Amino acid sequence: MSTEAAPRAVARPVLAPAGPDTAPASRRRRLVLLFLLGWTAQVALRLWLASGQTMPVATPDEAGYLFAARVLTGGPDADLSYGTVYRGGYPLLLTPAFWIGGGPVGVYRSALVINAMIGAAVLPLAYLLLRGLQVRRRWAYLFAHVTALLPGVLFYSEFVLTDAVLPAVVLGWLLLAHAWLTRPAAPAGRPSRRALAPGAGASLLVAFAYTCHTRGAILLVVHACLLLAAVLCRWRSRRGTAVAALVLAIGVGAGTALNHALLPHLYPAGDNDLSGNLVQRMTTRGGLGWMLSLGTGQIWYQAVATGGVAAIGLVTVAFAATRRGTPARLRALALALLALVAGIAFATSGALPDEYRIGNYVYGRYLACVTPILFAVGVAVLLRAGRRTLLWAAASAVTLTVLTACVVQWYAGDRLSRYTYTRYDFPETSFLTWDWTSFHLWRATFAGLTLLGLAVLATVLRRRGPELLAGLLAAVALATAVTATERIARPLVRETTAHTDLRADTDLRARRSVALDWNVPWTIRLSHYYWAWWSAGSIFNARDVPPPQNVDMVVLAWPEDGPATASWPGGAPAGWRIVDARRTPEGDWVAWAH
Repeated sequence: MSTEAAPRAVARPVLAPAGPDTAPASRRRRLVLLFLLGWTAQVALRLWLASGQTMPVATPDEAGYLFAARVLTGGPDADLSYGTVYRGGYPLLLTPAFWIGGGPVGVYRSALVINAMIGAAVLPLAYLLLRGLQVRRRWAYLFAHVTALLPGVLFYSEFVLTDAVLPAVVLGWLLLAHAWLTRPAAPAGRPSRRALAPGAGASLLVAFAYTCHTRGAILLVVHACLLLAAVLCRWRSRRGTAVAALVLAIGVGAGTALNHALLPHLYPAGDNDLSGNLVQRMTTRGGLGWMLSLGTGQIWYQAVATGGVAAIGLVTVAFAATRRGTPARLRALALALLALVAGIAFATSGALPDEYRIGNYVYGRYLACVTPILFAVGVAVLLRAGRRTLLWAAASAVTLTVLTACVVQWYAGDRLSRYTYTRYDFPETSFLTWDWTSFHLWRATFAGLTLLGLAVLATVLRRRGPELLAGLLAAVALATAVTATERIARPLVRETTAHTDLRADTDLRARRSVALDWNVPWTIRLSHYYWAWWSAGSIFNARDVPPPQNVDMVVLAWPEDGPATASWPGGAPAGWRIVDARRTPEGDWVAWAH
C-alpha cells in the first residue's frame, strides 16, 4: 500500500517500514528546511519554559548529575554518600556547560540549553517513526511536533535530568534497530558499511543509555536479546551481528569504567544499594507484590498522562507481537518494546525504597523515555485504522487504563491520600484534575479517558479529523507543560533559593572547602553544595564528632530552642563567625566561616 494513502485506507493497524522516499531534490531541501525551522522552534519553546530555572530543585537527581559533570571537568568532589548513584553518561554531555558558564547559575542554564538541543531531536525522530508506521508526510510532521510536546518530553527538559535526553536516545535506538533488522540482506561476502552502520549505531545508543541510568540496563538486556535472535533466526549475518555486539561490548565497558571512576569522588562512604533492594523484592512474596503493583501504577500513569493514546499504542504493540500474520522481525521488535516497558516499570519499582510518598505508587518519569514511541503508535492507529479496528483499540485502551487503576487502588488504598504528595511527581495528573496539592486516582482516570473519547471522536470525522486531533493533543500537552512550569517548577526554584542561597552574605569563591552537618536536611545540603560551586564538599555528624576546623566553611543544624550561636557544640573556636543562618520549612541551619 502506498504511504500516501488516505488515513482510513487500512482495516487494522500496521507496523511496517515506509517505502523508499523518491521525493525530488527540491522537495527534500524544503523538508530539511522545515525540520530546521521546527527543531529551532522546539528548542526555543524549551528555553522559554526553562527561563525561570536557576538551580537544581529535582533533588537529589539534578545535583548528582551536576556534581558528576563537575568532577569530570576537573572540579572539586561532593560527598553524596548513602545516596543514589548517578552515572556518568549524561554528565559527559554536560561538560560543555562548564566551559561556557562561569558559575553555578551559568553552568546550570548552559546545561538546559544542551537539554533543549537534544530533546528537540524527538521531532525528526518521531517523524521517521510515524512515516515507518505508514502515516502520510504532512500528518507525520504535524504529529511529530505533538509528540515532542508531550509533558514527559517537554517538562523534564527544564531540569538537569537524564529524562531530558533519554526519549531521543530510545527513539533513535528503535529506529536503528528496525533499520538493521529489516534491511534486505547484502550479497554473499563481507557486509557493506551501510548494512553495518544501523546495528553499530543502535549498540552505541544502548551503551550510552546504560552509562546514563539504570534504565539503560534494561535496554541493554533487550538489545542483547535482539542481537541473539538475529543470529539464531539468521536475519543478519554472524559477521554483521558480531560487529554490533563488539561495539556494544566496548561501549558498555567504557561506560562501566567511567561510572566506577566517579564513585570515590561522590560516594566515598558507599551508596544506598538499590540493587540490593531489587534482589530482596524479587526473592520475597511481599517484594514481588510491591514490584508488580507499583509497576502497574507506572503503566496507568502513562495511559492517563497521554489521554489514552499511549495505551492504544501499548495494546497495538501487544497485538502485533501476538498476531499470527506479523512478520517475524517486526514481532521481535514488538516483543522487545513490550519487554522494555515491563522491565523499566517493574525493575525501577523493585529498586525503590518505600519513601512514604504517593509517587511510589503512581509515577510517570521512569517510563517517559518510552512514552513517545507508544504515543506515536497510538497516533498511527487513530489516523489509519478503520472504524471497527479503532473502536477495538480504544476499548482495549479503556480496559487497560481501568484495570491498572483498580490495581493501584487495591494495593495503595488510603495511602494515596495519607502519604506525602510531592507536586513534582504529577505534572500531568495535576493538570487533568486541576489540583496541585493532592492526588485523585479516579478523577484523573476519568479525565484521561474523556480525552481519549474526544480523540476518537475527532478522528471519525470525515473532514479536518487529523487537524482536530493534533490541535486537541497539542493544546493539552502545552497547557500541561505551561501550568506545570508555573505551578511546580518556578515555585520550587523561588522557595529553594530563598531557603538556601548563601551568596549574599559570604564570598563563596574564597571558600574552597565546606563541611556540612549530616543533621541538616539533605535537600539543603545539596543546595549548599551547588551554591558553593568552587568548594570541595564533605559530610560529618555533629552529634558524634566535633565540626572540622581544616575547612573554610561549616554548615550546622540550628537547634529549635536556641540562638544561632548554640549550633556549634560547646561553642565556636576563636576566629569562627556566623555568615548566614536560616529557619526554613525544610530545616534550620547556620553557616560558619573563618
